[in-house]
Amino acid sequence: MRRERSGLGPDWHVGGELAARYAAGTAAESDAWSLEKHVEACGACAAAVSSAVRAGPETGPLLAGIRAAVLERAVQEPRESVGSRAYAGDPEAHESAASPAYADTGTAARTGADTGIGTSTRTGTGPGASTTTSTGAGTTGVPPRLSRAARVVWAAGPALRGAWLVALVVVALGAVALSHGAGLGASVRPLLLVTAPVLPLAGVALSYGLHADPLYEIATSTPSGGLRLLLTRAAAVLAVSVPALTLAGAVLPVAAGGPGAAAWLLPGLALTIAALALGSFVGGRRGAAAVGAAWLAFVVAPATAGGPAGAALMAGASPYFAGPAVQSGWAAGAAACALLLAARRRSFDHLETP
Repeated sequence: MRRERSGLGPDWHVGGELAARYAAGTAAESDAWSLEKHVEACGACAAAVSSAVRAGPETGPLLAGIRAAVLERAVQEPRESVGSRAYAGDPEAHESAASPAYADTGTAARTGADTGIGTSTRTGTGPGASTTTSTGAGTTGVPPRLSRAARVVWAAGPALRGAWLVALVVVALGAVALSHGAGLGASVRPLLLVTAPVLPLAGVALSYGLHADPLYEIATSTPSGGLRLLLTRAAAVLAVSVPALTLAGAVLPVAAGGPGAAAWLLPGLALTIAALALGSFVGGRRGAAAVGAAWLAFVVAPATAGGPAGAALMAGASPYFAGPAVQSGWAAGAAACALLLAARRRSFDHLETP
């Protein structure tokens, strides 16, 4: 790596020797991760690494073959589209096939590919006229603001785009409806308290891992994957579930001497971090299932032993939520699990086993 003396931009850049070792697969893991993270923001170093990879005896021919296949497909797709419309009797398709815009399709594709990362423009006139501008890696057709929003939604994880979010809304609104609409009153709050900690746990289990994310293998191989992406998605789950469940608990009638609406927060946080830490050993889904099963066996079952609702449930649930000593115990458990998670952070750099 060569140091930058001007003080502008990154403190270092990728040198030729490191780029060659990275292309050959012999760079140390720490150097490879630093390089991958650096080229996300440095175009010059990205180009240098790309050149080194293309010059490699093994990767060069492979990339050349992939590039040729992509270019061939890019040229064929417009022709197939126009041909299918002409076969269907679309008169504009015949004019489009003969227009200069269509004739320049292959040239535009080749120009954009030859320059790698650059800009190519194709403009035509007539009924089949079209104007296409390709900047950067290619044209996505997605507005920049929508593209940024899509990246945020992807980073938030599958849980916020699936059935878990629906289940969260159903539980929160259902508790309010049972309390005020069905006349159950204050007996619903302890039921929500014993249920709420499990919901973020399920959301985290559905946010990352081999069985949850279709892009898991690709995400894990990136510098932003692994524990960093897992924590980002876990934070997104908590950012949605904590306000929803706490507000739902706040509007429920208060039972005399019962825990407050936010009493579930530290138990929920402890369960979530415990699932992440256990997932570093057995996988995210198994870890969440094990922690959830322990919660059902050691908290929910004893709390509901005297009855599933009413004063009996409140009396059974209070020992697990009420009091400074109990909350301090949950906080200590969350801290211990966080330390274990930090010690096991490298385990998330490897793929889970089915």
